[in-house]
Amino acid sequence: MALLALSYRLIRRPPPGRKRQAPKSYRLERESLERYGPERESLERYGPERESLERYGPERYGWVVVSVLLGVLCGSVVTATRLGVRDATPIGRLADARARVTAALVVRDDPRPVAGAAGRPAMYLLSTRLDWLQGPEQGRIRAPVRILVLASDAGWRRVLPGQRLTATGRLAASRGGDLTAAVLTVGTPPLLRGEPSWAQRTAGSLRTGLQRACAPLPREPGGLLPGLVVGDTSRLEPAVEDDFRTTGMTHLTAVSGSNVAIVVGLVLLLARWARAGPWLSAGLCGIALVGFVILVRPSPSVVRAATMGAIGLAALAAGRPRAALPALAGAVTVLVVVDPELAGDAGFALSVLATGGLLLLAPRWRDALRRRGVPAGAAEALAIPAAAQLACSPVVAGLSGTISLVAVPANLLAVPAVAPATVLGVTAAVLSPFWAAGAEAVAWLGGWPAWWLVLVARHGARLPAGTLPWLDGVAGGLLLGLLTVALLVAARRPLVRRLVAVVTVAVVVGALPVRLVATGWPPTGWVIVACAVGQGDSLVLPIGAGQAVVVDAGPDPVAVDRCLRRLDVRVVSLLVLSHFHADHVGGLAGVFRGRRVDLVATPDWLEPGEGRAAVHDAGAAKAVPVRAIGTGWTYAAGPVVLTLLGPPYPLRGTRSDPNNNSVVLRAEVRGTSILLTGDAETEEQQALLDRFPATAFRAEVMKLAHHGSAYQEPAFLDAVRPAVALVPVGVDNGYGHPNPAVLARLARSGVRVLRTDTDGDVAVVRFDGGRLGVAVRGLDPGDPSR
Repeated sequence: MALLALSYRLIRRPPPGRKRQAPKSYRLERESLERYGPERESLERYGPERESLERYGPERYGWVVVSVLLGVLCGSVVTATRLGVRDATPIGRLADARARVTAALVVRDDPRPVAGAAGRPAMYLLSTRLDWLQGPEQGRIRAPVRILVLASDAGWRRVLPGQRLTATGRLAASRGGDLTAAVLTVGTPPLLRGEPSWAQRTAGSLRTGLQRACAPLPREPGGLLPGLVVGDTSRLEPAVEDDFRTTGMTHLTAVSGSNVAIVVGLVLLLARWARAGPWLSAGLCGIALVGFVILVRPSPSVVRAATMGAIGLAALAAGRPRAALPALAGAVTVLVVVDPELAGDAGFALSVLATGGLLLLAPRWRDALRRRGVPAGAAEALAIPAAAQLACSPVVAGLSGTISLVAVPANLLAVPAVAPATVLGVTAAVLSPFWAAGAEAVAWLGGWPAWWLVLVARHGARLPAGTLPWLDGVAGGLLLGLLTVALLVAARRPLVRRLVAVVTVAVVVGALPVRLVATGWPPTGWVIVACAVGQGDSLVLPIGAGQAVVVDAGPDPVAVDRCLRRLDVRVVSLLVLSHFHADHVGGLAGVFRGRRVDLVATPDWLEPGEGRAAVHDAGAAKAVPVRAIGTGWTYAAGPVVLTLLGPPYPLRGTRSDPNNNSVVLRAEVRGTSILLTGDAETEEQQALLDRFPATAFRAEVMKLAHHGSAYQEPAFLDAVRPAVALVPVGVDNGYGHPNPAVLARLARSGVRVLRTDTDGDVAVVRFDGGRLGVAVRGLDPGDPSR
């Protein structure tokens, strides 16, 4: 982001001993200013922009409209052509028939690990380009289309971009919305054909070496440092990623213009120290730029950043820094025509908008601050993140449904740490093939600024009024964009600027204390909250201020961490995991994040083994004891009393043994009886009825088993007779949960049903008079549970 300003200073600065000579046009302009006196202040204030306005006049806007229309026409034609190739009949027919095919592919990007289903190993996702494809009853089909590969064999983890390979698997239709023609699901290793280029092999070796060097670091900075340096977020903690998104620091977790500016700036400093001229300096920076792009892979943000870097270097080396804005427009046009999919990439849009904000807004704001006595460095530090954030706000608001109030201060605090972390990370990557110990030492040094960035994001995300709700989608983005443009135009008038300042102060002074003190969540007197964590369970029982019992961790660390933050839970006295399926233990890291956990309780049943191993590994990493509990186990802390009812004995040979060996708890919280049933299905519910009298299950509040699935024993529901039923379930989950017949049965019994897929976080409240109430928070547009 700071590449233009940095390279302008360094390239145009004459070597030591050579006096800077102002351009002839500028000298003549200064002479005329000194001659005509009163106009001097005006030109000093507006600089070269005034000459541009006077030269081109209003008729230039007509050419702007023509240029936009031509761009839309070119983009539409290219996109239509690509879509025609993507929807070619032979490939579409094979995908619709889910045929088994053999395909020759070229890998376009690094494999990305994705979580497998419960009890299944991780999968690898690869974007590839098709050479040819052969179906069961036809010859080879050749088409330059994109194929998305979903592979389960670990051999796919080591393939590199540019690698040619052959794979056999089942073809399926893509979900649409991009230029991917089909999805190929593969269960066997790839058959490699040749080797990637030496440049890609070298880049792969450096990336792997950086991962090894960062492995001894703590998980949060160790996962962040490769993301800062080369865009490798495979080890980035989901909660850290969410904090960066909330505080407007997401650009740091992916390679963007700031990384390019740091690398090119370092080369420029060395070149100017060696007394290199402008063209030689630009050439050295170009070589560094190409190498850096190969190292970090040409993702959309990297392509944009590299293009802008090349344009900035060429324009500034040629002595025409004002050509950067037209070059930005031309580069965006060329990139979108070459790859139309960039037009729908949010990262690309944010990167272009940020660059535009730096070119159009940051210089004027910086100069305005300097005229008001702000030191030069401080003026740039304030103007650059403010301009980038303002330009990106419409897109961010449309994507997340929120407006960040902490983005600018968070990015200001992050600035001192970004450059050291990037430089040290690149150094560790370069050293890794030759000197592993030295690379680890340098990575350890780089871990300290990375840790600072983690702290800034964490505390910024936890500010109670750090974000404000906004319309999401296209409508929200367009509305904020129109308001931003109107504000920038109107702010040219001093009266408007004063009015805006007064209104802003009034809103902050009037609304912020209310938002800080009366957030509205959690409601006073709550006895249980079911968190909206997607297709999974996570329930919270309050013990005292900042202290709670948590039952299950859901599938997503980010979602459960958000819920616990909203409830201000800082100490988890007990974490109960009903069973080891991923939708109940996958979010374990989110419960541990920034909190003290005293004990983890698990069932005696050991399956699935992957989930059990993950729980024990997480407990060992945090030095938290993990203990299995059985029938007759009890727990009491403050107003919470837990009694384990099931499973009464190990159940084998059922439809799902892990589900039917779920921990079933009866809880008492401030006089409210609650039944927590995990994923117990018909078999375990019947076994409980056979073991205990029906009165043992009577409860005012019931967590409906297995997300409200159809596997409910009617006699068990009749025995509980709850007043309120909580259904933790994911939006559009694809399993048919909750079952309509089960919900209808509860409704006929007068039960109030609350669902997290429609209501968001839901709470049950015990009023002082003994009455029971319910409260719903609603789903946030940016929540992972959506």
